[in-house]
Amino acid sequence: MNEIQNKRISKFLSLILRHQPDIIQLNLDENGWAEVNELITKSEKGRMYFSFEELEEVVETNNKKRFAFNEDKTRIRASQGHSIDIDLALKAAQPPDFLYHGTAESNRSSILQNGIEKRTRQHVHLSADKETATKVGMRHGKPVILTIRTKEMHEDGIHFYLSANQVWLTDFVDAKYISK
Repeated sequence: MNEIQNKRISKFLSLILRHQPDIIQLNLDENGWAEVNELITKSEKGRMYFSFEELEEVVETNNKKRFAFNEDKTRIRASQGHSIDIDLALKAAQPPDFLYHGTAESNRSSILQNGIEKRTRQHVHLSADKETATKVGMRHGKPVILTIRTKEMHEDGIHFYLSANQVWLTDFVDAKYISK
């Protein structure tokens, strides 16, 4: 499979598994899992064609590890980033002292005033390193990297979760925890 096909399938999976499974009438359980055979069959009805082997390649080669199979590869889900109500069954974890949030320069003043909101997503996404945060910020315009004092947040009782693809998640970052 070439890179263009891989990217096309990946974008489709992001849409279906994170935001709109109803487009192809895909059933997700309460934890966001879908049956692989159902996904492939219903995707075909939606005119998106891929084999199990191609799906496996997309999951294995996705640089952000956006998707995960269960142990026997009969079920699949998005690792995080959902706008639909699902429970990833993540356990609270202690974050490092600092995490990073990449955003566009145009969002900086609002964030420094109001904090970082999850908006339509289930969580705010934070990165363990500046390089990843920069890549995220570049998707939205000229990137700005904000340093989040997560040790302080955690000490103040705010919960953090670490997704299967190593993205740190929390519900909200108050502006007082953002280093200026």
